[in-house]
Amino acid sequence: MTPISSICVYCGSSAGRDQTYSDAGRTLGRALADNGLRLVYGGGTKGIMGAVAEGCLASGGKVTGIIPRFLMAKEATAEALEHLDDLIVTEDMHTRKHRMFEESDAFVALPGGIGTVEEIVEIMTWAQLGRHRKPIVFANIAGFWDPFLTLMSHMREQGFIHSSRLVRPIVVDSAEAIVPAVIEAAGRRGAPAGGREEVIERL
Repeated sequence: MTPISSICVYCGSSAGRDQTYSDAGRTLGRALADNGLRLVYGGGTKGIMGAVAEGCLASGGKVTGIIPRFLMAKEATAEALEHLDDLIVTEDMHTRKHRMFEESDAFVALPGGIGTVEEIVEIMTWAQLGRHRKPIVFANIAGFWDPFLTLMSHMREQGFIHSSRLVRPIVVDSAEAIVPAVIEAAGRRGAPAGGREEVIERL
């Protein structure tokens, strides 16, 4: 039995300059559906966000979109939003991020911009503070995350990432490797389904 039921995907609301990124999004979406995992994401229907949702829905998967009201016209189309299984509209970004955390058993960062970085860094910060032990994955498609991973290594070497046992993201180089890596990590950590994990380790 799969030890998790949902995966949160952070990614760009635009497609970027490399088609590989959107292709990876669709591949991940299909993999989530094939493994019976619900996609939790930012609700956008464009760019890489749209590709992940499209891939999941096209393969019969379940999708929960969580989007602030003020971004609906910018990052989504009304017609596309109607196809989501569950649409949660929040009043601000803070509420959106907290709800995404609550609804998810693991977190994946596909290529994206400042917003994507901010979201995955916050999840790692919460892990460092002992607030959760849910798996965190960087999908390093075409080496996209290499500069950020180098920065993380530098911060760790300089003594600014404490409790490294809690901040140990998984890095994979292909979209196909994401779901197997998450399932394996969740099994090791004993993460329950439903995203309601209690604090196991504290600083």
